[in-house]
Amino acid sequence: MKKKVAFVCVHNSCRSQMAEALGKKLAGDVLECYSAGTETKPQINQDAVRLMKEKHGIDMEKEQYSKLLEDIPVVDIVITMGCNVSCPFLPCEMREDWGLDDPSGKEDAEFLLVMDAIEEKVKNLRQRVLEME
Repeated sequence: MKKKVAFVCVHNSCRSQMAEALGKKLAGDVLECYSAGTETKPQINQDAVRLMKEKHGIDMEKEQYSKLLEDIPVVDIVITMGCNVSCPFLPCEMREDWGLDDPSGKEDAEFLLVMDAIEEKVKNLRQRVLEME
């Protein structure tokens, strides 16, 4: 049975959305991935959408949208992106903070650095979940 993971940041519009998309692509065999926030935005960050399409061939707007914590199911793992505010609480078996700066409003290079960090962290999380079984 797959572990359910929630990638959480305040607005659920950038980092957590990239993590959900990369989680589905790179770890969908062991993780059921969701993202959510304590607030929402009308749309996913358009720079993140563009760069995820260019680099990973993923159209985040096709299946994803900004969601609140109460819009997702109960999860096993909570990953906060680095809220820089008090992070929301969700009950879970495992919790960690990835401490990633929000690239919103910055150059593409910043987005790509965050995207690469998320990719590595998702791969690492997948491996750790496999080792738990």
